[in-house]
Amino acid sequence: MRSSAQQPDASELMAKSRVLTLAGSMVANVHLSITEKSGTSRARTISMTTKTFLNGQEKRFIRFLEPADVKGTSMLIIDNKDINDEMWIYLPALKKTRRIVSSEKGKSFMSSEFSNADMSSPTLSDFKNRHLDGSGRDDQWIIESTPLNDDKADEYGYTRKISFISADKCQIKKMEFYNFDNELFKVIEITGIYPLQDGKYIVKKMSAENLLTGRKSEITMTNISVAGQIDDNVFSLQNLER
Repeated sequence: MRSSAQQPDASELMAKSRVLTLAGSMVANVHLSITEKSGTSRARTISMTTKTFLNGQEKRFIRFLEPADVKGTSMLIIDNKDINDEMWIYLPALKKTRRIVSSEKGKSFMSSEFSNADMSSPTLSDFKNRHLDGSGRDDQWIIESTPLNDDKADEYGYTRKISFISADKCQIKKMEFYNFDNELFKVIEITGIYPLQDGKYIVKKMSAENLLTGRKSEITMTNISVAGQIDDNVFSLQNLER
């Protein structure tokens, strides 16, 4: 166990854990499954391309391939380090691209238990971070992140988040989300990673469970490729509509 004097700064830990997930350039297929409390499930197949830039910015292009009712739906996510993230979505049925505004960050990502905000790293300056009791035991840090104000809480859809981070590799293993009644309503677990050089990694598999509704969603990446250059034009509004 580490004493409080030996605990690294909580905000610095959150920043380091974010940096370790910036994978450079990557192309992968993504399988998204959504399971109801009754056990019935449906699936989506997605292609995803990401690229990390020197300023700590990461851009992500997502296109839905299956099923037919969402095929062609595309998203562009610009994950900024110090300012608000930017998100756009193209809806082929409407032949229209629109920006996802801040108030929609906490809303469901394509009817799953993941939110739009879960598809990017939260802006570090939007939160206050602190160690909770037990942080440093069992080789893990336990960090509580609280939105700076009510507007930010409304934006993200929760009043606090608790992250469980491995002390040796600074990898996030689990996140717990509390609603406006201070109820634990959602848990995201990282159940598989794709290791890279220098301690960096890609989250290869993760699950999100809504404890109030019993619904569960799971994301699994396959055919991961981190080699090769990716043209910046991939991450353009024009490409959303192609």
